[in-house]
Amino acid sequence: MTTPKPPGVYVTEKSSGVRMIVGVGTSTPAFLGYTKVPDAKAEGAATPPFTAEERTHPQRIRGWQEFAARYSIQELSAELAELRKKNSKEGTELKKVRALQRCLVLAESVYGFFANGGTSCYVVGFTDPSAAVASTALQGDAEQRTGLGGLETVPEVTMVAVPNLWDMTAAVSDAATPPAPDQATGRELMSAVVGHCKALNNRLAVLDAPPDQTADLVKAFADALPSQDTPDAEFTTLYYPWLNVPGVDGSPRTVPPCGHIAGVWARTDAERGVFKAPANQNLRGVLDIPVLLTDDMQGELNTKGVNCLRVFPDRGLLVWGARTRSSSRDWKYLNVRRLVSFLSDSIRQSTTWAVFEPNDERLWATLRHSITSFLTDQWRQGALQGRTPDEAFYVICDTTNNTPTTIDNGEVHCDIGIAPVRPAEFVHFTITQIAGQPGQSS
Repeated sequence: MTTPKPPGVYVTEKSSGVRMIVGVGTSTPAFLGYTKVPDAKAEGAATPPFTAEERTHPQRIRGWQEFAARYSIQELSAELAELRKKNSKEGTELKKVRALQRCLVLAESVYGFFANGGTSCYVVGFTDPSAAVASTALQGDAEQRTGLGGLETVPEVTMVAVPNLWDMTAAVSDAATPPAPDQATGRELMSAVVGHCKALNNRLAVLDAPPDQTADLVKAFADALPSQDTPDAEFTTLYYPWLNVPGVDGSPRTVPPCGHIAGVWARTDAERGVFKAPANQNLRGVLDIPVLLTDDMQGELNTKGVNCLRVFPDRGLLVWGARTRSSSRDWKYLNVRRLVSFLSDSIRQSTTWAVFEPNDERLWATLRHSITSFLTDQWRQGALQGRTPDEAFYVICDTTNNTPTTIDNGEVHCDIGIAPVRPAEFVHFTITQIAGQPGQSS
């Protein structure tokens, strides 16, 4: 028996049954790098640091203070300062100084990410900073949740950066002048990162050129990488040069740009959208760059898929490139690659309800409506080009691509085509001087 109610107006909410597609996140990077084993005396802290085992697994970090507490940055900085006071220049102590400095490279990248607008990231650590890391070790193990394999269980990751990649090419040395990073080993590590991104199809590799390189040497390095025509190239971004930063411990140092770049990507996504090229954006938390490029120098690097960081008068330090390494027209620009990954991931995750539904026209119509509504919203936001939605995309899910054979196989086919916007990378102006009219004599 229903409860009596006084006279009035009553509203009953009822589900419309409309299936909506929700956009997935695009701004979460994963950083892989060296981290020291935590000190036992720090275990009782208010925010306890991760254990050595926990540091080898993907850990979500939501701010710089959390990272500093969880990865013992204060203790690491104090230990490094103490060794510097001893003026350690040889033997075991020198190797320890260099190992600790490697740990700070990861910290600088995470700091740069949050300083440039990032809000959340994952960190995967390697707890022996004095040792080199082989390609197989970087790939890790999915079951053990180590290395790149551990990131397979984290679907929200959309960027992968390895700040210590060039450190990983060789063990710590006590030589007065440490050897230069091994570029052949570095290319193997880069291939492992790119292979991971290609396999998952929803993330891009944010890679750094080798340190201490001139523009000509970086061109030679880019030529030694796999061809720009390979499918892996569309999931690869390469940035140059490195950055001079104040240092999280107060000691200025030169660090790879990948962490700061990931922050710029996240900031651009939040302010404009994943369809906007993350370029012509300033870099925060940077003192300067060790290499100043000219237009001609960048022009040659740009054709090889190397994104440059430039200093312009009255504008400061800017990201001045937004390309993948691909030479394909479809995948040349990184925002197009990220947009397509975003759309496909969003549609895939939001249409799992269709599995085991009756495979008939009602299902096809519901899928068409859901996807069309989602893509129309993207077109209105400026992600797709065209004067009308019909010019921006198409969605086909009917008897033309769902035949009796596919239905008998339990398959639903939905064909989608989009026209993504591409950045105005080259803006040309033609200026014509109009001669003045001849004066009239009186």
